[in-house]
Amino acid sequence: MKPIGPKLVLATHNKGKLEEIADLVARFGIEVVGAEEAGLPEPEETGVTFIDNAELKARQAADLSGLPALADDSGLCVEALNGDPGVRSARWAEDAEGNRDFFRAMEKVETALQALGDDVSRDAHFTCALSLAWPDGRTETFEGKVHGELVWPPRGDNGFGYDPMFVPTGHALTFGEMEPAKKHGMSHRADAFAQLLAWLDARQ
Repeated sequence: MKPIGPKLVLATHNKGKLEEIADLVARFGIEVVGAEEAGLPEPEETGVTFIDNAELKARQAADLSGLPALADDSGLCVEALNGDPGVRSARWAEDAEGNRDFFRAMEKVETALQALGDDVSRDAHFTCALSLAWPDGRTETFEGKVHGELVWPPRGDNGFGYDPMFVPTGHALTFGEMEPAKKHGMSHRADAFAQLLAWLDARQ
């Protein structure tokens, strides 16, 4: 029996992410439905790890929809900042009203690094946890990472979030300067999805 199908709920209200994931799983004959279309609320992300939050979102979506559900959680981890902003990556971008400005978030990261001195390590990595949950309580979770270092000032208008200040190891351009297709081929999200797709392929 196929592990998913014919319909999968994606626990996100992000239309771009919905389209991207729908394309990735189309070859398995899976129809992807977004959380908004399924009438699902956005849960409070109370986990202390990316895996915690991905599983929390996937489990809630599966429970409420009665369908298999897929969710992800991702963020930037800076070694010299003890892994911050980590699971709070989006919250570092929020103001008092909850509006997000990632340039402000990047400034917070840079200010925190500069406070540690000129010789501070600028090593960092992005992490993406991807969780697949079923209404019966089963869960499969995959975690992808991409390592690199932070630069200042930010460079490039492509990508989103902290991309303009992150240079992946072995490259000269930031994720904000790279063509989207090149970034998507090496990103933390690409790593996690490659693991998911390999898992699905093995069960077809």
